[in-house]
Amino acid sequence: MRRPRLTVPFAVLTVSPPVSVKRDYYEVLGVSRDADGTLIKKAYRKLAVELHPDRNPGNAEAEERFKEASEAYQVLCDAEKRALYDRYGHEGPRSSGFSGFSDVSDVFSAFGDIFGDLFGGGGGGGRRRGASRGADLETQVELTLLEAAAGVEKEVTVDRHTRCGTCEGSGAAKGSSPERCGTCRGSGQVVHQQGFLMIQSTCPTCRGQGSLIKTPCEVCKGSGLETRSETLSVSIPAGVDDGSTLRLSGRGEESARGGQAGNLYIHIHVKADPRFQRDGAHLHTQLEVSFPQATLGATLVVPTLEGETDLELPAGTQPGEVIVMRGKGLPSLRGGGRGDLAVHVRVIVPTKLSKEEEQHLRAYAESAGDKVKEKQGLFGRRKK
Repeated sequence: MRRPRLTVPFAVLTVSPPVSVKRDYYEVLGVSRDADGTLIKKAYRKLAVELHPDRNPGNAEAEERFKEASEAYQVLCDAEKRALYDRYGHEGPRSSGFSGFSDVSDVFSAFGDIFGDLFGGGGGGGRRRGASRGADLETQVELTLLEAAAGVEKEVTVDRHTRCGTCEGSGAAKGSSPERCGTCRGSGQVVHQQGFLMIQSTCPTCRGQGSLIKTPCEVCKGSGLETRSETLSVSIPAGVDDGSTLRLSGRGEESARGGQAGNLYIHIHVKADPRFQRDGAHLHTQLEVSFPQATLGATLVVPTLEGETDLELPAGTQPGEVIVMRGKGLPSLRGGGRGDLAVHVRVIVPTKLSKEEEQHLRAYAESAGDKVKEKQGLFGRRKK
């Protein structure tokens, strides 16, 4: 079986701030308060086509506006809900059990044939009644710092629920099909009257599916899904940071009955490199030099992402001094070239000297006028 290859853009997850104040439903749809049902439906259809998730993948703002417009339409197209809204505002429909939509799958589930009619069964709108969104999946990929700097293709293997190939997701055995639920008559919802309020809830018989399976599929046992192992080749962009997350839309769990597939989230872990410390696109490394090298200058070898390279150490370099090598860091994910490599100089003081080295060093100290500890004789060492 040929492995699918995916080239995915880098995506950092963001959380949209909650909307604290609901907008007027008539304002949302752009209609007057005396607009009839035909005009309301036309206004919503225009917004739904513009903001539909299939046409705005990954756009959180468009998704929120899509849910907002759908909520407005759900209220204003229903005579009872609209009357409650006109009289009591947003609290009116809420008192009758309507609480809006938590996600896009709720919109498709609630609208059923209405939503399919708006789009003529196309454009991703004609989703089946009660079709919930597939679950998201998560996995992890480990990279070396060099792989993160250069970008790399990694293979990830995930076990995911996909639509059953035997029953094509219906859950019914060959030669049969799901039957319409007699309790909710296929709507997936039942309405109860409590006092003067009408309460809508999920059908207890079909659990919101709108249909019942009398003879389950032998392969998926009526679930409409089967587990398959899938290996994907994922392109990881250069400069990715530890803790970043890639999102592969639609590569999570599938929904058996036509709902939107979930997403696959790939969490990136970049292993530490003992030669470097990372700061975004910049790198830091430490270079140990001797006192003569720091004093007189030297050409030394330092590690970089591309391999070892020469570094000119200026004469008179001080301990703790930082030499910056421009463009020797990592690529920036947001553009603007590469980061820098900061080389931190550490002057090493010897702990042991030969007799000749000590003589030369004492001569240097004497010529410089530096006071140093006098050399101990044999008697001094024994006494100590």
